[in-house]
Amino acid sequence: MKNKTLVVNALIAALYIAVSALIVPFGFTNIQFRISEVFNHLIVFNKKYFFGIVVGVFIYNLFSPLGWYDLVFGVAHSAISLAIIIFLSKFVKNIIVLLIANTIVFTFNMFIIAFELNLVLNFPFLLTWLTTAAGEFTVLAIGIPIAYALNKRVQFDKLI
Repeated sequence: MKNKTLVVNALIAALYIAVSALIVPFGFTNIQFRISEVFNHLIVFNKKYFFGIVVGVFIYNLFSPLGWYDLVFGVAHSAISLAIIIFLSKFVKNIIVLLIANTIVFTFNMFIIAFELNLVLNFPFLLTWLTTAAGEFTVLAIGIPIAYALNKRVQFDKLI
């Protein structure tokens, strides 16, 4: 891995953690509004952001009250969802379509988090999937125009 790629991924991980810390009460429950999830949109612009996002999720989840469960399920949710988008980006080149697909994939895959919360806290699976998916969808949907506009100025694909 090149030094520039390593540094940019470290910055992404650090930003993910810092932004997540802003919403601590709403980051680990059945109603989640992790604003930092907007960083998931970076994968649409360049697959090299994968490690920064996953490392950010891993480090932030080290502080989860759910312990190792959040490390396994939270990281799995992110890694699987990001991998799906990386695969999809081989066939779809339209950025807006990929941002929308990213939002849908992450939202749908919240069943992984709902399963974790059901397993650990005995929350009802379907209701928890609905509430966690609603939070994920809201954050990522609001993030689409933000990520798109920022990319016009910053050019995420060339940053790393």
